Amino acid sequence: MKTYLNEIKENDQVDSLFLVREKSFSLTKNGNPYLKLILVDRSGGMEGRVWSSVDLLSATFEKDDFVRVKGKAVSFQDHLQLNVTHVVRVEEEEIHIPDFFPTTEKDIDGMFQALMEIGQQIRDPSLGQLLRLFWEDTSFVEKFKMAPASTRLHHTYIGGLLEHTLSLTQLILKNSGHYSGLNLDLLIAASILHDLGKVDELSYRRSFEYSDEGRLLGHIILGLERLENKLRQLADFPKDLAVQLKHLLISHHGQYQWGSPRKPMTLEAVMLHYLDNLDAKMNGIQQFLGKQSPEGSRFSRYHPFFDQYFYVPVHKIEMEPNNIIEEKELEEE
Repeated sequence: MKTYLNEIKENDQVDSLFLVREKSFSLTKNGNPYLKLILVDRSGGMEGRVWSSVDLLSATFEKDDFVRVKGKAVSFQDHLQLNVTHVVRVEEEEIHIPDFFPTTEKDIDGMFQALMEIGQQIRDPSLGQLLRLFWEDTSFVEKFKMAPASTRLHHTYIGGLLEHTLSLTQLILKNSGHYSGLNLDLLIAASILHDLGKVDELSYRRSFEYSDEGRLLGHIILGLERLENKLRQLADFPKDLAVQLKHLLISHHGQYQWGSPRKPMTLEAVMLHYLDNLDAKMNGIQQFLGKQSPEGSRFSRYHPFFDQYFYVPVHKIEMEPNNIIEEKELEEE
């Protein structure tokens, strides 16, 4: 049975699976080598130290490996750490990914089914065929169902990209009828595909971070590449429709300073941008308020991205432990 790091108490004997976030060699005051580890799971992180058989145990695993660890929890300078007596790499097939990363509280398969059903409302045959090509791409679908939507700002958990995409698509359906002159088929297709490049931009098998191509190109360019690959399989796809769809994808961040190659220039692009921005911001604020403690105050801690504090209703004051956002990432939406 998996033991989470936040469950461990002083003097506990530990035998469980963790992810090695950091691994380094150090020397004691007497010059003896020891191995310093940072072990993590979805509940947090803890330092681990290997004092004996250092070379032998170190050879069995590397940084970013999943490992089985045995040891004892001890207190050192008012912090718990594990004195590790045994550590060995385990295969990823033995790992239950949600044990190591935060995961959506919603049913992933249920959300995906709901998203496909919305896509089936599209009456335009070309857009419907395009979506089917994506759903038939099992490699894409697997990544799409697992990926977070960002590394820090919003929907930062396994299944977050799918949850955000479904939420945005539902917002499109709820709001599009309020305005005339909108191409609903185009809006639905664009809302489903707007962040498809994030399956390549973000890495989430060892930690939530950017892939090399994600840092060099970004999810808008990567999404366009995936879209182009599918469009090439559809020889009769209308050129004007393809251009409009691409425009929605490249303009959905809305502003140049937010990484948008173009500002929204169509009614559909304007709606997509604002509803995407709304969903991302609302979820980001909810995550922030749900994970940090205002210590009895009616106001949250300072949120660096929004550059402000938030009012906390009374019923939220006694919530969960402190978890403050530390970095301001303007490009993530």
